[in-house]
Amino acid sequence: MATPLTTNTAQDDADPRTLLTKDAFKQDFLDNLFYIQGKFPALATRNDYYQALAYTVRDRMLRCWISTAATYTTLGSRTVAYFSAEFLMGPHLGNNLVNLGIYDDVKQAITELGLDFDLLVRQEYEPGLGNGGLGRLAACFIDSLATLEIPSLGYGIRYEFGIFHQEIVDGWQKERTDKWLSFGNPWEILRSEWAVEVKLGGYTEQYKDEHDRLRIRWVPQNRVVGVPYDTLIPGYRNNTANTLRLWKSEAPESFDFSVFNRGDYYGAVNQKVASENLSKVLYPNDEQVQGKELRLQQQYFFVSCSLQDMLRILRVQKIPVEKFHEKFAAQLNDTHPAIAVAELMRLLVDEYVVPWEKAWTITCKTFAYTNHTLLPEALECWPLSLFGRILPRHLQIIYEINARFLDEIRIRFFGEEDRLARMSLIDERGERYVRMAHLACVGSHAINGVAELHSELLKRDVLHDFYQMWPEKFGNKTNGVTPRRWMVLSNPRLTKLISENIGEHWIKDLGELTKLQPLAEDAGFRERWRAVKLACKQDFAVLARERAGVVIDPQSLFDVQVKRIHEYKRQHLNILHVIALYHRLRSNPQADMIPRTFIFGGKAAPGYHIAKLIIKLITSVGDVVNRDPAVRDRIKVVFLPNFNVTNGQRIYPAAELSEQISTAGKEASGTGNMKFSMNGALTIGTMDGANVEIRQEVGPENFFLFGLTTDEIDVLRARGYRPSDYLQGELKEVIDLVRSGFFSRGDPDTFRPLIDGLVWHDPYLVFADFAAYSECQQRVSDAYRDVEHWTRMSILNAARSAKFSSDRTIREYTADIWKAPAVPVRLLSQTEVKGGFMQ
Repeated sequence: MATPLTTNTAQDDADPRTLLTKDAFKQDFLDNLFYIQGKFPALATRNDYYQALAYTVRDRMLRCWISTAATYTTLGSRTVAYFSAEFLMGPHLGNNLVNLGIYDDVKQAITELGLDFDLLVRQEYEPGLGNGGLGRLAACFIDSLATLEIPSLGYGIRYEFGIFHQEIVDGWQKERTDKWLSFGNPWEILRSEWAVEVKLGGYTEQYKDEHDRLRIRWVPQNRVVGVPYDTLIPGYRNNTANTLRLWKSEAPESFDFSVFNRGDYYGAVNQKVASENLSKVLYPNDEQVQGKELRLQQQYFFVSCSLQDMLRILRVQKIPVEKFHEKFAAQLNDTHPAIAVAELMRLLVDEYVVPWEKAWTITCKTFAYTNHTLLPEALECWPLSLFGRILPRHLQIIYEINARFLDEIRIRFFGEEDRLARMSLIDERGERYVRMAHLACVGSHAINGVAELHSELLKRDVLHDFYQMWPEKFGNKTNGVTPRRWMVLSNPRLTKLISENIGEHWIKDLGELTKLQPLAEDAGFRERWRAVKLACKQDFAVLARERAGVVIDPQSLFDVQVKRIHEYKRQHLNILHVIALYHRLRSNPQADMIPRTFIFGGKAAPGYHIAKLIIKLITSVGDVVNRDPAVRDRIKVVFLPNFNVTNGQRIYPAAELSEQISTAGKEASGTGNMKFSMNGALTIGTMDGANVEIRQEVGPENFFLFGLTTDEIDVLRARGYRPSDYLQGELKEVIDLVRSGFFSRGDPDTFRPLIDGLVWHDPYLVFADFAAYSECQQRVSDAYRDVEHWTRMSILNAARSAKFSSDRTIREYTADIWKAPAVPVRLLSQTEVKGGFMQ
């Protein structure tokens, strides 16, 4: 382990706790086991060893982190503040070792101590602080920001309980509490001294200050304290370590002695319980009013904490508040943090007495808004009564913003009263609502979608009026994923093969992968490529047996669809095709069919019954198919429970066919499609989201395209879509088989809601696309028979995936929206670090 972390690490002056020699690492590991865990080897558990290892790695990150903070503070660097309700980070240990460049050396050191390194890595409990693509995107972005040396802060919520742990019981999804903090989190650092107060409820009143100015005072009903926990985010093999700052809610007073002394023992801690609810769980079920209230309170809580923290940083760096927008570029990751527009106005106008016009200029120049959805129901709207009860001052501010905005519309679009109603921040139809996406559009200087098609559909449909008013605000930033986690960490065999042939620079510049293209014609390289894929499939086969109890053949085609379960993602289209194949084999046992393993994974929202029913159908079909000797193992179905980052790291490298089959015009981008492609899987997909750009990049001949386009769907709907018109031939046989109770132990009612919904409504055109999907799957089978040709296509998918690195995405955000230059960090000497340079 003699290789230095970076080229300018001052090893001669280094603290023993940060030395990178093997002996120093071992000693620090044993010291942390003793001094932090309070254990010696004879009594230490696997978790003790994991914690000691995590702290030992963190020790080697802290000097970079402190040097980074000192550099940003001294220079007053322009900083990106990334606001996201989700950060689905995945396990930290492996990723940090990769970025520090010491993975193999640490593995060797731990092995020499007689410990199983891989077991310790698997010991880490994944923090489930996200629901899916949105949170994972945020995690990839902050990795790229650090790697590209862009000063940045990620702001979110430290949920005590993350996305639920999914178990499959009798084929049904069951939700279990995600207790990711049960054994502590060695990667975070508590910053109690930077806690802030957040107000909720109450009323407002006018008053005159000492300068005889008329002002507004918010008199809250409740107050909570936001306490920051910092997580270090290291860049790849550089000196930068940025910060992810997550907020925990606490009560101002956790115990009321006066109430306790009156004998009300439960009442003495009521405020603590109520306050801590704000950061208790990711996305409470908002079917009830209480759930809606808590969700709005959560969103406001982390936004207010974060903006107050940014103002604190201004004070520390002695930057006037009028230059807030020069210091910070704040990105709103979807509509969840959109209340930040009103909150920054409140802080500037009410707390800092900035005139309204000046405050509004600062606000608009600070924020940019990323839209992540084309589904109207996902564009958050809050009932006016609920909003006013929780945030009375913000409702006043929104009314004022809206009044001024509507005046602009009246002048710009004279006489168009309908436009006023469509664009207003308040939906006046029936029960009145605050439209958060509209607030984000009005209060931001830039608005972007996350794939070329998505951005065009935003301009054409969802945000058309805003595009007509401010076309200069709109742009596209196609999503990307970090190759450090999704290739280097997840697929070390492939990483080794690539690096041996083209060097290691591709890890920071994915464009280097184009050098693989000539190797697609090298028979020896193709053979090694197949060997890597087979080894990954063999690893996954072990996992499938352990977690799902299904024995699968690594020589079969691994056909994979893993993502959140939703009707528009059309997992039911996939399983209906599986049933069709099964029906063919049962009807003609001699049919020529390549062996396939269909792999599913994903969670359904707890209140989404149809999505849960889709899971039940997948598992029920698997129960029948997997034990039917008539299909002779030519079809297997696996539903892998609890799909998360950890499981994704095992699945993506093993996949050969990536199912990206959402209804055209419904998926904003998708990022799983990119992870599959980077790892050499071929895509079967519609012209939806980033599929369009993946097909452009890898070449139409290396992509299996099917299905209606957005324009064709519009024509079909205008003509009047009747799904029953498509219910004939093989599709009818499939539906009849499900209806008969064949997959539900003879009960015809189990899947009736799902099947009736398809037959009579089919909002996502499953029936309309079934025949094209089935025909395309036959093309997949034909292609898979030609092993050499399939391998060429696999190599070219990886070789042409450069566009889908989050590094490219962040470079575009930085150049076009944030205007935040890179700031290389000089690693401070121990003398400088201990001399008080930290803010």
